[in-house]
Amino acid sequence: MRNIIFICLFLSSWSAHSQSFNRYKSEKPASISASIGGTQYFGDLYSFGKNNAPMTPRWNANISFRYTVGTHLRVRGDFSYVKIAGGNPSSDPRYAPQSPNLHFEAQNWEASSLLEYYWHPVKTPHINRSFWNPYLFVGMGMTTNRPKTLLRNEWIDLQPFQLENNPYERFTVTFPMGLGVKYKLNLYLDLTLEMNYRMTLTDYLDDVSAFNVNEFYKDLVADYGTHGDGPDPDRLRLAIRDPNFLEESGEPDVDKILRNGGRYRRGTGLNHLNDSYLTFNAGIEIYLSKEIFRNSTRNKNFRFW
Repeated sequence: MRNIIFICLFLSSWSAHSQSFNRYKSEKPASISASIGGTQYFGDLYSFGKNNAPMTPRWNANISFRYTVGTHLRVRGDFSYVKIAGGNPSSDPRYAPQSPNLHFEAQNWEASSLLEYYWHPVKTPHINRSFWNPYLFVGMGMTTNRPKTLLRNEWIDLQPFQLENNPYERFTVTFPMGLGVKYKLNLYLDLTLEMNYRMTLTDYLDDVSAFNVNEFYKDLVADYGTHGDGPDPDRLRLAIRDPNFLEESGEPDVDKILRNGGRYRRGTGLNHLNDSYLTFNAGIEIYLSKEIFRNSTRNKNFRFW
């Protein structure tokens, strides 16, 4: 009788253990992550190795949702808040003696869809995932495009002014691509480190594209008028900021601008290169296993590890 009781208890214990293990074994859960990090813009007001303008790092925050679709593949949806900035202040000794003295900042919202490829298999029970797992990704998205600049101590939205007579939209397509690595912290959590480079379909993240103003400076002067009495005087005030082309009052020197013949410089003039930006992020990813929700309703001894 004692042997029978022992065998029954053993089988019951083994069955419970097997059921618990099978729950983990059958699960290939989705996950959600949040991250934060630095951002650097690249364009006419900052181009690595092509001019002496200073770097202007800003920050970003990101939320991602992932789902496993193959042995090494996961699909991902991103939603990000991204701050970017750039400028070439005339007072900065690293820039040319005659600087356009232009600057901008933007606070953009971005949504994107991506495909990730992992070095180690991801179509496994989450409890068996690798402690380290590098990955590559590529995708497509959309971002707002709202460059602003400071004029008379007020941040001015530049897009409505169309300073170069070349209209651009408030939204543009992005192509995110990059690499990252994950480290398994415990049963349900990963630490993520990621570099994400976004190419875009616009040269106006910074509101600057043309090398100089020779094709549109007469339109700017006409909008300004003789003494700022024209129909849209802020267009010239925003387009030409170099102190060498300003009067002592800070207003544009119209005569000097006209005598210059539109040779006042704005950007690099590399029209074949669109603007882009790069982010470096660190974050936490949590796996949305059914077991985590079961455990959350159990006794207070529940732990993640």
